[in-house]
Amino acid sequence: MTRPVKVPDATHPITISPTGSRVTVRVGGVTVAETDRALSLAEASYPVAQYIPLEDVDQALLQRTATQSYCPYKGEASYYSLTTPDGTTESDIIWAYEEPYDAVQEIAGYVAFYANRAEVSVA
Repeated sequence: MTRPVKVPDATHPITISPTGSRVTVRVGGVTVAETDRALSLAEASYPVAQYIPLEDVDQALLQRTATQSYCPYKGEASYYSLTTPDGTTESDIIWAYEEPYDAVQEIAGYVAFYANRAEVSVA
């Protein structure tokens, strides 16, 4: 099946820039990621998403899942669940575009957390 590929434009802009500040992610009060290398992705009217290098996330807490989704602007997304030290699991809380389309190539190797399920702070 061929999936549509769209290029960001004035009707659906996407900009990616270095966040320029420390980004910390907590789940259930546990710090699960910290980085000074985050990227801010602003897409159309959506809230800005912080993309964090996968290597700056605590790998011991992650489990890759079979979940996938598709964005015509960014490509195929894969997902991770996260289990905190107290045993609480947040399913599919993280997404990643491992082979993003050319227009958003900068986010390869980065992941994003659902902001309504994780505390993402920029300081």
